[in-house]
Amino acid sequence: MLMSTTHQIEGRRIRSYLGVVNAEAIMGANLFKDLFASFRDLVGGRSGSYEKVFRDARQQAFAELEQAAAELGGNAIVGVMVSYQTLGAQGGILMVAVSGTAVVLD
Repeated sequence: MLMSTTHQIEGRRIRSYLGVVNAEAIMGANLFKDLFASFRDLVGGRSGSYEKVFRDARQQAFAELEQAAAELGGNAIVGVMVSYQTLGAQGGILMVAVSGTAVVLD
């Protein structure tokens, strides 16, 4: 399914707008990831374990977004927005939220 952050697809006509679709993926980070991330904060560098959690959450959220659009009969999603947040007292829960407008392209 074609997804775009723009509100139109160049060279394609939007035949119908089916409505807003959204999806969220919430992933808990475990103690070991927190410990390694704290160590990375001290010495610098990237936290591969957290990057993987965000990547997995993003992929899950986009898959659910695509499914929601398909259930409405859409073949594309325009105006896609992605939001990342940390939740919980220690920020140990990661959330990715995605939304857009399901459409039918000619």
